[in-house]
Amino acid sequence: MKISNSLLLLLLIVHLCLFSIHVISSSDHNSHLEGFDVEDDVIEEDIEPPPVITDIHNSVKLTDLTQSDQQQQQQQQQNPSPDPVTPQDPEPKSSTKTTSFEYWDEDEFEGIPQQQQEEEQITQTESIPASNQPLEDDLITKSATGLDSDSKLENAQIGNFPKKLSLYTVEIVCVTFLILFLINYFTGKKENENLALSWAAKFATKDSIFDKNFSLLGVGEGDDSPLLLKEGQNVFKFYASGRRYCTGLLATMELKSRHDLISRLYNFVVPCKDEISFEVSMNDDAMDHVIFAMAKKKAVKVMQKELPDLQRFAGMVSVPTGKKWVAEELAIVSESKEVAGDLITEVVLDQVFGDKAFEKFGKGFISMHFSDQHPGSHRKMLFFKFALPDANNMADMTRLVALVPYYIDLIGRYKLSSQARSKTSPAREKIAQEAYKELHYARQEALQRKKADRRKMIEEADTKLSAEALRKKEAKERAKKMKKAMPKIKMAR
Repeated sequence: MKISNSLLLLLLIVHLCLFSIHVISSSDHNSHLEGFDVEDDVIEEDIEPPPVITDIHNSVKLTDLTQSDQQQQQQQQQNPSPDPVTPQDPEPKSSTKTTSFEYWDEDEFEGIPQQQQEEEQITQTESIPASNQPLEDDLITKSATGLDSDSKLENAQIGNFPKKLSLYTVEIVCVTFLILFLINYFTGKKENENLALSWAAKFATKDSIFDKNFSLLGVGEGDDSPLLLKEGQNVFKFYASGRRYCTGLLATMELKSRHDLISRLYNFVVPCKDEISFEVSMNDDAMDHVIFAMAKKKAVKVMQKELPDLQRFAGMVSVPTGKKWVAEELAIVSESKEVAGDLITEVVLDQVFGDKAFEKFGKGFISMHFSDQHPGSHRKMLFFKFALPDANNMADMTRLVALVPYYIDLIGRYKLSSQARSKTSPAREKIAQEAYKELHYARQEALQRKKADRRKMIEEADTKLSAEALRKKEAKERAKKMKKAMPKIKMAR
């Protein structure tokens, strides 16, 4: 490293020396031209320092002009005239032509038109000023031009500013979007957390609905265990257990994706609701043959198409005559009319599902589904789905939440009549037979698969045996076949 640094310093010093020699030689060459005395140069330096000229022909023209101007001024001082006549500009065209084209070599510059060269020389001589102006005028003009140049630079910078901004439009848009995304992420996350906590404070704290109906609330077993389990920025879960007729309750809050800026913008176009769903696992001996669903008319049709138990067992229930029924917006799907009539009680109609009550308290109701043939790990399940209000209006869904413990007790105690059971039992027996057949077919397929695998293993082992071993094996198989083909003789004693 030290050697390389020293070499670089030597090269830099040599380069500076060569540059200084070049500058000195060029200045000497320009100041002492051939055919001019040193005294003239001294006089010209006293009057005004000439500009640095690189072209020899231009320097010749300029010195000729200055010498002629000096001779005219000396003659005027010696012989002053009363009527001064303005001196005319000298015409050094002939001298410049003779000096510039004195050593013209036509063979060297073959192909270049001489007329164009002459016109360029004439324009250069005309561009040089005829007389030396005073220093004050030069200073004024220089200051004026300096001010004009500064103003032009400022105007150019102001005009180029939007052009420079336009070059970084993509970067500006990306940075602003990132800042907005981060701000929205933290604010949306806080809104979802406040909404979930407000629901838990209303329905899962001391002396609330779930505290009165369940002995264990929250995720853990202790008293200090958290009530809510956060599975995502917009998913919160609540667990409760310790009640008759059921093994447990799981509430899942699926809120809007407020933390996602794109989802928030999409929700402005396609609005959605904050939802909470309750899943209640019933005991095996606490639920009879019940398949029932209730929701708004469009939602019921979708549920009947998507859910296999409703599709197989249930059908639309018509409005009974002469009996108080649910609001016109709602529709019911059930396995029998008896089940629907027994589950829609007068208490429920007065509290939530009646015409007047549904307008006030049923705005957040989405669906309700009970089934003892649920296709899952647990067969007997109750499902409730409600829309969550704002954090400040959480008391509006009190009657909807009260439906959960009410129906747990109602279905746990409910027993079908003999007539209704005679209609529901054959369908379930048929399903049980189909399930047994499917299980039997699955077992047969598994046995056949095992036999095929064993046969493949034997064949692979046979290919590896020698010729003598194969001969012995074939002899054994032949003896077994002969033995099976011989008739069985019983010996009488």
